Amino acid sequence: MHFASLDALLSQGSALLATGPVALVFAEDPVEIASTVTHHANAGFREVVVFLPEGIDIPEEAEAAAHWVRTATLAPQAVPDTVNALVARAPATTWFYYCYNAEYLYFPFCEHRNVREMLAFHTEERRDAMLTYVVDLYAADLDRFPNAVSLTDAMLDRSGYYALARTDAATGKPKERQLDFHGGLRWRFEEHIPKARRKIDRIALFRAQAGLRLREDHSFNIEEYNTFACPWHHNLTAAIASFRTAKALKTNPGSMFDIHGFTWHNSAKFEWHSQQLMDLGLMEPGQWF
Repeated sequence: MHFASLDALLSQGSALLATGPVALVFAEDPVEIASTVTHHANAGFREVVVFLPEGIDIPEEAEAAAHWVRTATLAPQAVPDTVNALVARAPATTWFYYCYNAEYLYFPFCEHRNVREMLAFHTEERRDAMLTYVVDLYAADLDRFPNAVSLTDAMLDRSGYYALARTDAATGKPKERQLDFHGGLRWRFEEHIPKARRKIDRIALFRAQAGLRLREDHSFNIEEYNTFACPWHHNLTAAIASFRTAKALKTNPGSMFDIHGFTWHNSAKFEWHSQQLMDLGLMEPGQWF
């Protein structure tokens, strides 16, 4: 289906939100929209909804696999405002996921199990949200791929990831079961990244709830949603393999001329497989085997 605006989706597309999981894709430019849609449709989401501004064409090869909504995705607060509007209309049982174009969700054993199975297990563990790490991908050869995006030439960092305690602004004490995660290109090229955007953690999978609101820093107003695990054992986590940072660094005039390559001694070929991400410690299977 096609919707001329977010308001049109909210008024005409309530059935899309009735039974999740629903994948929300925010297209910031034309890069790899089709592959992003196809990946998430194949992952088992019941609905894939793509938000894209006027001027970006809908790829014919993926048109039937998603619903398309025209909206200004680059406007301030566009993503949290859109997510919050949809959450307010959805039943409390609906799981959502959100990402940007040229981003690809991976979760443990996703080659053999779909996202509905994974979220059913996560729900049984009394979890309403799942931590995801945004793992930067980048093309090995920027001469061949000047926007740093290549599905066949993708690399990732195999080390350099770390976590810091997340402090409660009111008390000055660390928050329980919450950490700020860093690494990848946002760490290696931090001089080009605003401090508030250097974290790589995102609560990208979550279940709708009355009063729930997504904040601009990819966290939620309900603190339990921002935790990496429940109090009694480790939970599942997932990863989002993302060209978004590399693409931004090579297309932003403030950084594009300073960066001639992203590969370094800790680069590895991305295998497009969940086992590699688990081996690198970039996602956790928890009790799901």
